[in-house]
Amino acid sequence: MLSQLALRERLEKLNAIGIALSGETDTVRLTESILLAAKHLVRADAGTLYRVRDGALHFEIVITDSLGLAIGGSSGRAVSLPPVPLRDPDGAPNLHNVVACTVNQGGTIVIDDAYTAQGYDFSGTRHFDAANHYRSKSFLCVPMRNHEGELIGALQLINALDDAGVVRAFDDDDRQLAESLASQAAIALTNRQLIASLEELFESFIGLINLAIDDKSPYTSGHCQRVPELTMMLAEAASRTRSGPLAEFGMSDKDRYELKIAGLLHDCGKVTTPVHVVDKATKLQTLFDRIALIETRYEVIRRDVEIARLKGELGEVEARAQLLQLADELDFLRGINVGGEAMSEADLARLAAIATRIWLGPNGVSPLLSENELENLSVRRGTLTAAERQIINHHIEVTIQMLEALPWPKHLKNVPEYAGGHHERMDGRGYPRGLTREQMSVQARIMGIADVFEALTARDRPYKPGMKLSQSLLILARMAREQHVDLDLFEVFVRERVWLEYAQHYLPSEQIDEVDVDALVALARTPM
Repeated sequence: MLSQLALRERLEKLNAIGIALSGETDTVRLTESILLAAKHLVRADAGTLYRVRDGALHFEIVITDSLGLAIGGSSGRAVSLPPVPLRDPDGAPNLHNVVACTVNQGGTIVIDDAYTAQGYDFSGTRHFDAANHYRSKSFLCVPMRNHEGELIGALQLINALDDAGVVRAFDDDDRQLAESLASQAAIALTNRQLIASLEELFESFIGLINLAIDDKSPYTSGHCQRVPELTMMLAEAASRTRSGPLAEFGMSDKDRYELKIAGLLHDCGKVTTPVHVVDKATKLQTLFDRIALIETRYEVIRRDVEIARLKGELGEVEARAQLLQLADELDFLRGINVGGEAMSEADLARLAAIATRIWLGPNGVSPLLSENELENLSVRRGTLTAAERQIINHHIEVTIQMLEALPWPKHLKNVPEYAGGHHERMDGRGYPRGLTREQMSVQARIMGIADVFEALTARDRPYKPGMKLSQSLLILARMAREQHVDLDLFEVFVRERVWLEYAQHYLPSEQIDEVDVDALVALARTPM
């Protein structure tokens, strides 16, 4: 038996272990800490921690100090041992295996010598001993029961050692300490499991929101998945930086999880955006592409020309010239309807001239182009009018409103700021709040770059093809120079080749081309 002083020291260790276990957030590290603490408390040479799953005891971690054996946990060696069934083939409780028996009966089992003990099957132990030149003698098996009385696992400790390192039997003090630790450990494991379940449920709800957005707009279905991935790639690259303005930036596991959640929710407000705006593939598209209406009008005008020719009101040469002009105008309108990076002044002037043309329809003489059609075809970049762009921009305001309405726990309190800032600009001309670089977190600036680069390279948009890497990065470099995105983070993005890591995962080979990193950084840092 232990002296009062030795017992007090072990109780103090037990309390310290309990406090440490309650603060551990990683399940693998937690199970390893439990087993190591149990071995340390009772001075056992070997030990195994089992978890109850699917009607069996599964090996989580196995350690034998004298053999230098460690399986599971942080050892890097996967556990390949078969689980121990809690029931026999006939359905009766398995009472032959000592650790199954301790769980089935819900009580501690102490065995002084496995080779002389009666009633238990130690054939597996003898096989292990023979293969490893070991002698498993004393056993202490303790069931792990959570706060609801549910048996969730077991601790098995082998070969208690005395002060001289000689194997001894486990005594009552050992049993009481191991039972106390097992109780604390079971609660710690259950709490961690509950937290993990809540996190999984929470992320599943986020997945439901993104699924709703994806179902509305199949053209952007990958955006909500790719932006978080790219965000984390850039964040990890920034945290590895040891010089320059980002040298002090770093992330804990909690920081990473917070940023991941923000990335998954960064476009949740799009659930309110009208589909015909999100999916507007051409300038004239609403519920359908209205270029078809204009084509019909041109067909009517063409037929009028043909009728005038047949009636002798137009000569052959003049009729042919008008038909060629009509065909050329229609080809021009089809071309500008697609949209693009920019529309020239000459194209705008030609459009205005075409808009003066009239046609004879069922309701009499009307302009060839309605005011709304002319407004849409006059869009200089892309396919959206100013009003439609405002509708698109409104999604970020809805995102912020939705996220700020939630009661975020302390470790996720920055999610609204991270997710709501990816359309801000470094010069304060972004939206919705017009924040400057100094008013934004590094994480929000990271997400801004990820959002832009994903959009540039995406090949599932109806209004543009996916750009090659060189072109996408050139545009991003110009945006960094113009203070649209963060210059320092852009340099990390380029020099750390985050773009290449992303491309290898998400882009087809035809989009991956040569990139001049130094030239891109030089362009981004050239004063305006």
